[in-house]
Amino acid sequence: MLWVAGIYNILWGAWAVLFPTALFDWLGMAQPSYPQLWQCIGMIVGVYGVGYAIAATDPARHWPVVLVGLLGKVFGPIGMAQAVWEGSLPAAFAVTCVTNDVIWWVPFGLVLKHAWEVHLGQSEEAEKGPLPGERTLLAEAVTSTGQSLAELSQETPLLLVFLRHSGCTFCREALADLARVRQAIEASGTRIALVHMGEPAAFATFSGQYGLSDLPAVADPSRRLYGGLGLRRGKISQLLGWKVWWRGFQAFLRGHRVGKFEGDVTQLPGVFLIFRGGVLRRHFHQTSADRPDYQVLAKAP
Repeated sequence: MLWVAGIYNILWGAWAVLFPTALFDWLGMAQPSYPQLWQCIGMIVGVYGVGYAIAATDPARHWPVVLVGLLGKVFGPIGMAQAVWEGSLPAAFAVTCVTNDVIWWVPFGLVLKHAWEVHLGQSEEAEKGPLPGERTLLAEAVTSTGQSLAELSQETPLLLVFLRHSGCTFCREALADLARVRQAIEASGTRIALVHMGEPAAFATFSGQYGLSDLPAVADPSRRLYGGLGLRRGKISQLLGWKVWWRGFQAFLRGHRVGKFEGDVTQLPGVFLIFRGGVLRRHFHQTSADRPDYQVLAKAP
């Protein structure tokens, strides 16, 4: 697709440079007073074609070229629509935006999606390294109380809630949900602990807004515990899909605003039920907008 885009841009640019009056004659428009400006546009389009051809050799590596191209293909039609609306240009002239811009939105978007997924895959591989087993990780993860997660789970089950970054609407919604059902969960004999990616002091202040600052919490900015228990970064559809946007809008209306990002914005959350240092139940969020039933997950199998 990028090869096709490159060839198209080079040919279109050459046509505009060599025959600057052709398009205006075809559309029955008055000739521009300064055809050199139209030739300059042709030169720019042709140069973009060279960039697309280079990007075609390794789309994941050369994604910035594709991003810049896509931005131009989005902003160009916006300017064209304004000119047509104001009557500065005839509607027929907008045909140039259809072939030069609009038809490339989806293909270029798919290239950027591919580059994103390749980047996430490489990041996961780079971060994996040799990780110890789950029991070892839980034994090594020391909470804000000074006890490890494994120690906290010796007497009673422990509902371990992994959060998104603290500025996320859904992270704030999750804390509000936990605050609402906390009493019922603890009455059933299960404790609650939190895992976050921020600084301990800042998170204590943040969770205190929901009355949860006394809960045991583990700071995991390197995401070692997240990855060790199988939680991964989300794909674009899991982070920015239309269902995520709709859920985010609903959460926003309920008062869960967006805050300062602290932590990896692509990390997906999850919930685990721990007992005696082992995992009894695990829930992996399929999107950043998932809203699990914490009371159900807190029940021992």
